[in-house]
Amino acid sequence: VQLQASGGGLVQAGGSLRLSCAASGSISSINVMAWYRQAPGKERELVGSITSRGWKTYSDSVKDRFTISRDNAKNTVYLQMNSLKPEDTAIYYCLVRFGVRDDYWGQGTQVTVSS
Repeated sequence: VQLQASGGGLVQAGGSLRLSCAASGSISSINVMAWYRQAPGKERELVGSITSRGWKTYSDSVKDRFTISRDNAKNTVYLQMNSLKPEDTAIYYCLVRFGVRDDYWGQGTQVTVSS
């Protein structure tokens, strides 16, 4: 299974970005798709997740600003990020989970928000 993330970049505070992550390879049914992020000197943290049934969770820090979605036909997960803040600056990683613990990570995409 390979994951290809894209959509990161440099944006001013208050701006928007949309991240995409497409899974390819030997894929059966994907259970959970999620986005994590890791800022310099900090631990990786969950940003948002979405199950195969469409149930979503978000971290408190991005709730009401970010929206996670998925296209099951394309095995792709998206993260729409609005009202970006400098503290959102991080490397964003996508995760795909098959079953309960069979996880695959994307290579990461840099998001930088300038003040």
